[in-house]
Amino acid sequence: MTAADRPISIAILALGGQGGGVLSDWIVATAEANGWQAQSTSVPGVAQRTGATLYYIETMPAPPGKAPVLALMPTPGDVDIVIASELMEAGRAILRGLVTPDRTTLITSTQRAYAIAEKERPGEGIGDPQAVAAAAQLAARRIIAFDMDTLAQEAETVISAPLLGALAGSGALPFARESFLASIESSGRNAAASRKGFEGGYARVAENALPRLSLAPPPHRGDLPDTLGDHGLDDALEEIRKLPVAVQPIALAGFKRSVDFQDPGYGRAYLAKLAHLHRLDDKAGGLRHGYAFTAAAAKHLANAMAYDDVIGVADLKIRSRRFARIAGEMNAGARAPMKLTEYMHPRAGELVGLMPHRLGASIAARPAWMSRLDRWFSRGRHIQSTSLSGFLQLLAVASLRRFRRRLLRHAVEMQHLEAWLEKATGLIDRNYALATGILLSRRLVKGYSDTHARGLSKFDRVLSSIPQLRDRDDAGAWMSRLISAALKDEGGEALDGALRTLRSL
Repeated sequence: MTAADRPISIAILALGGQGGGVLSDWIVATAEANGWQAQSTSVPGVAQRTGATLYYIETMPAPPGKAPVLALMPTPGDVDIVIASELMEAGRAILRGLVTPDRTTLITSTQRAYAIAEKERPGEGIGDPQAVAAAAQLAARRIIAFDMDTLAQEAETVISAPLLGALAGSGALPFARESFLASIESSGRNAAASRKGFEGGYARVAENALPRLSLAPPPHRGDLPDTLGDHGLDDALEEIRKLPVAVQPIALAGFKRSVDFQDPGYGRAYLAKLAHLHRLDDKAGGLRHGYAFTAAAAKHLANAMAYDDVIGVADLKIRSRRFARIAGEMNAGARAPMKLTEYMHPRAGELVGLMPHRLGASIAARPAWMSRLDRWFSRGRHIQSTSLSGFLQLLAVASLRRFRRRLLRHAVEMQHLEAWLEKATGLIDRNYALATGILLSRRLVKGYSDTHARGLSKFDRVLSSIPQLRDRDDAGAWMSRLISAALKDEGGEALDGALRTLRSL
């Protein structure tokens, strides 16, 4: 059956701000310019990354003296071309049955834009791109896949332009390249940049196999750098080189994070603690365990010392590279005005945490005062970080960094850190796997305010199992199981079930 007998159906899945509507308009304009009938509809997603918008087009040569009846929505198993602006959207199209091996050309960009559902999970919630790749190989008649987002950024346009170029180059529509370009030119929407993006997509169509993708981080290559760019910090490299080779990249990242969080002295304190833990590991026979204890300490000690607090959040929100990154993502020109509105919701615990240790502890111990602070301050605020007044408010909070080590929040975090390390080091000679698991359990503690409280509650419940695990040969496996259970849901129901199972043994 040819296009003269039935329409060509095209489904486009795009996220907010990616120009899916523009891409749909370009395709319709190209079809109509060639004398074809075309109809397009769209079903919007919920928000910019909680749901993609589905655009649907049907087009066919106009029958003489007749008006074709075109559908408003795609039917599973009856779509000729599926265009996805992001890899996981291609996977969702496959799940919906829009991609079929006897019919569908799948055109997808391979970069990821993580969904809210992926980001909000306590543990690893990122979808598996290799699963999408395998499904696409089975589901599609033909695949055209490469990183079109990078092409769009290089052309200073949105991803719709490279997607149109890939569509034109695929030959899935019987229109000349010049017809597509004419539609871009006639739209008048940043035509020069869009044309450049189109050309990039068109040229890359020859690479029409979906690449093998991996979630594994890239392997560390090469030695430590010769310098950190500051002679005052280069002595830290010598300390890091005394650690096991496999741990050195993690330790360097931890040192950098600690310095960025506070200052060089704080980074050196991190290395001193890590060196002490490595010595204990070495005495406990860490070599035959691949220094797993030291590796866990290198990562989670840095996270514990560079905890999330209001000061750090305010500092991150006013960094120039953040403004530059957002401007780049929005394709804002050098002179384009940009406004950023931050939503802040301070609570009594966060405010008291910014007080000097003794004063804050005194107030925190008085429920009546904490209740008053909540009534006075616990309401949502919108602050424009790109305005002078909003920027200065955030700068004032970020400036408390110099006093951080005298504040209540820091004292509480350090007490918690020392208690955690004491539990781990106290067991390293008795049960190496359990001691390592105790260090790994620190991943449960993250964020601030309610997020921090929930994570800390789970962390404490996991460590409550230590008395039952200390003499078990499978203690490390059990600790890993409890951590995984704690990450499964927000309320900790899976963790409670795992703990009940352990207590029943």
